[in-house]
Amino acid sequence: MTARVAILGCGYVGLELGRQLRDEHEVVGVRRSDEGVARIEDAGFDGVRADVTDPDSLSAVPDADWLVFAASSGGRGADAAREVYVDGLETAIDHFWSREDAPERLVYTSSTGVYGDHGGAWVDEETPLDPQTEKTEVLAEAERVARERPTEYGGHGSVARFAGLYGPDRYRLERYLDGPVTAGYLNMVHRDDAAGAVRFLLTEGRREEGVLVVDDEPVEKWAFADWLAEQCDVPFPPKQTTEERLDDPDLSETAKRRIQTSKRCSNDRLRSLGYEFAYPTFREGYRDAIRDYRQQ
Repeated sequence: MTARVAILGCGYVGLELGRQLRDEHEVVGVRRSDEGVARIEDAGFDGVRADVTDPDSLSAVPDADWLVFAASSGGRGADAAREVYVDGLETAIDHFWSREDAPERLVYTSSTGVYGDHGGAWVDEETPLDPQTEKTEVLAEAERVARERPTEYGGHGSVARFAGLYGPDRYRLERYLDGPVTAGYLNMVHRDDAAGAVRFLLTEGRREEGVLVVDDEPVEKWAFADWLAEQCDVPFPPKQTTEERLDDPDLSETAKRRIQTSKRCSNDRLRSLGYEFAYPTFREGYRDAIRDYRQQ
């Protein structure tokens, strides 16, 4: 079946999702700027300029069977996040489901940050959410909107919680090679698998309420940094304990909470549904970046 797909906030993951869907489905990416629309069209599918916080602008977006909400607040604070993730999501749901040809379902992309700190213990879809910053509180509220609001119209909403995204243009090798590297766990997922998991949920008709999108192997930051240095043939980077990092007088409260947050995210549910990772661990995912670094 060929489906009509609208990707609202078609950025880093959305562009790859569109590339993965474009050959078999009718895909439209939505961005707020002409530059963003041009990037969508360069990726090989249709782009429309619209803003999820402006219901009138959404009229330019064609009808969709599947709606993906991947909009970003641009790294700004909690108020800006609420405007996009909560208000914008409600606006988009109300707009598209008020159409005569309404969507069947929504996938909202969230973050594993909604779990808060678990002292390095494992978390999964059954773990209660415990957001510990104003922004992650907003993300948790948006998850509730994504799951509940479409049902008021007879639709279905689900949540894909992304771990830390990496991939082309986001390998950030210098962060780990130069240091200092703080303690704690890294939970990661390659961009192609983040997009692939959303594609899988849509095309396989999976109606999960929420799914963790993370690779097979959470890794301690120090161990990852040393592995990366070894692969790149450079000295091991300096390390910094959590306590040493927290002593920085210029560190914001939000940054302190983020540093103190440690957990290991399980992908057992996504695996059990049948998704196969292109990059099951960081070892496969960083291969190209390491090769390029060594060549340079």
